[in-house]
Amino acid sequence: MIRFENVSVTYDGASEPTVRGVDLTIPEGELVLLAGPSGVGKSTLLGTVSGLVPHFTGGTLRGRVTVAGRDTRTHKPRELSDVVGTVGQDPLSHFVTDTVEEELAYGMESLGLAPEVMRRRVEETLDLLGLAALRDRPIATLSGGQQQRVAIGSVLTPHPRVLVLDEPTSALDPAAAEEVLAVLLRLVHDLGTTVLLAEHRLERVLQYADQVALLPSPGTPPLLGTPADMMSVSPVYPPVVALGRLASWSPLPLTVRDARRRATDLRERLAVLTPPGGKPQAAPTTADTRTTPTAPATGTGPASTAGRATTAGPATATASATAARPANATDPATGGNPASTASPAIAADPTTADGSATAAAHPTGTTPVSADAPATPADPATPADPATPATPATPATPATPATPASEPTRATGVPTTTADTTNAPGPATGVGPASGGTPAAVTATATVTAADPSSGGEAVEPTPSAIVSPSPAPATRPGAAPRWRLFGKLAGGGRDGSRARPPGQPPTPAPADPAPPAAEIRALSVRRGHVQALRRIGLTLVAGETVALMGRNGAGKSTLLSTLVGLVEPSAGTVRVGGVVPHRTSPRDLVRRVGLVPQEPRDLLYADTVAGECAAADRDAQAEPGTCRALVSGLLPGIADDVHPRDLSEGQRLTLALAVVLTARPPLLLLDEPTRGLDYAAKARLVAVLRELAAAGHAIVLATHDVELAAELAHRVVLLAEGEVIADGPTAEVVVSSPSFAPQVTKILAPQEWLTVAQVREALA
Repeated sequence: MIRFENVSVTYDGASEPTVRGVDLTIPEGELVLLAGPSGVGKSTLLGTVSGLVPHFTGGTLRGRVTVAGRDTRTHKPRELSDVVGTVGQDPLSHFVTDTVEEELAYGMESLGLAPEVMRRRVEETLDLLGLAALRDRPIATLSGGQQQRVAIGSVLTPHPRVLVLDEPTSALDPAAAEEVLAVLLRLVHDLGTTVLLAEHRLERVLQYADQVALLPSPGTPPLLGTPADMMSVSPVYPPVVALGRLASWSPLPLTVRDARRRATDLRERLAVLTPPGGKPQAAPTTADTRTTPTAPATGTGPASTAGRATTAGPATATASATAARPANATDPATGGNPASTASPAIAADPTTADGSATAAAHPTGTTPVSADAPATPADPATPADPATPATPATPATPATPATPASEPTRATGVPTTTADTTNAPGPATGVGPASGGTPAAVTATATVTAADPSSGGEAVEPTPSAIVSPSPAPATRPGAAPRWRLFGKLAGGGRDGSRARPPGQPPTPAPADPAPPAAEIRALSVRRGHVQALRRIGLTLVAGETVALMGRNGAGKSTLLSTLVGLVEPSAGTVRVGGVVPHRTSPRDLVRRVGLVPQEPRDLLYADTVAGECAAADRDAQAEPGTCRALVSGLLPGIADDVHPRDLSEGQRLTLALAVVLTARPPLLLLDEPTRGLDYAAKARLVAVLRELAAAGHAIVLATHDVELAAELAHRVVLLAEGEVIADGPTAEVVVSSPSFAPQVTKILAPQEWLTVAQVREALA
């Protein structure tokens, strides 16, 4: 059905081909998964099938691509539309109508199909993808995952013989992703449709693939073979394969079911071991108090920082930029030990207990005190003995008196209404949120090697070097008119500090003197048009805590983030972020308290060059010139100043957006679907940076459908359904009991509470 004959593609201005030497055949009626690290040319190869490359993108295509006998060099995309249906990474770029039903019918109208045929196919597609209740909804009011389902449905209705899908499940919750993949499988098996899709979340798709086309590195010809054969040589692979490599299983398992059948011996070995950072499997602690919506307090609350809270796209951090923090500051990933400047060595699970570094875990030791960092109240308490429950944390006082003007960013704890917030990670700078002042200049260098069997499918993270140069707060520049971007903030609460730390879960910040929360929400309700988006939400977020906000598409996650950043006004209830009411606070003040990285980085990026974006970020945050540029270089070396942001890859755009947000150093960081379009190595780098930020005292909230990310990074998981909180607790406690949100390792090794391959590897070592 699809034939590539010695295909190479070189874009204008590029010195080397993006893809070269592609020579393979994809038979009719098969589902072929296109896999490989970010930047190897997967999207380019998909574009050659639909004719978008080179007719729309430009560049030079050498060789020949034929689809159902049609040469894409001589047939433009519109001449292939009856044969090929395409859904790209960005669903919004595909929509041409206003409502769901109209969008599903548009492609058939263009092909001139009869009205009765169109009506029948629209109804079938609405039912197949669970869109019937949304048929009359404006597309602009849908969540990202709902929009992605509509985009997929719009190419299914014309019944093309070939479907080309780029990251089709990236914005879908686990249940919706399974539904979409089940529909694709039915088309393959029942109608003989050929499906070629690229996906980074291999754990979702691998089991459905007939073949895998592997692009191992840029410019390398692809390999085509069975999933098991390709996973044995692939530099990227899902947790189930990583566990199989660790346990030396042959052939490698591709599904949870296959792995469970082989895991009997492994479960017996792990039964007497303790997950790093957890308690013995024989006597897990599951204390869970849900009566008081408060979370454990840390020694210091986030102090005011110069800068702006901006909503950036799901940015990916590509280096573990270290951040200085106060002496004796407790590290939530190390059981309360003082944080160290040592950098993680392997991208792994956040719950390492002995300090052996991983890109997702904080090593222990001591950290140089920032020049303007205040001393912390007291040394953290020693972690509870594995055989006894952890000591309850002192609940935060719901109504803490407002702090003096000298500490403008400390939350008062008084409930007020908040606006919809977006996630924005804090800066990877040398000054933590409690230190005040301006962002420190950070120079960080790091490279990431390809994943190997010993790294559990994650790229090995070398030790980055960081030079931190704190600078005094700059004077406000007269006449500097900041171009304020989207804002994001989150208010939280809902967990009592007395909960004990379950096995495999990073310890929550150690309690000291009660400190104001980073954000607080009380009885929040939001109505958007005829939709009740949020219903009486009560959450509290504290410094140093990482919270994963999860739930099905349309559950209210993005609305909650938008409320926290002041983009949406509450219908009822109160929200307070950093001591202020978000939707009543000026952008200039708000950016000092919260930052958001939105799903689409282009919502934040508007300059013509990377240098222009960085200069604007420095002005808006009132930071020293060069602060944002230093962050970009530290997170992802190699991005040139004169490159247009639209010419960057998805991961590079996310990195730039993250750096823009970090320039303002907001104490509360919100990220909306931060791993969309990221491979395992890029995700490991993002995890490393977010851990450093949490250790420096930033409160972080992730709205995500990536259960593996939540298992690796989050201290706490909040589940939403129909705008209500239905679960709120430690990560292991929440995800282990959920068939939809449990990571693969948890499903394989249940009933033991292991979350990641890195935990298992460290325990066996």
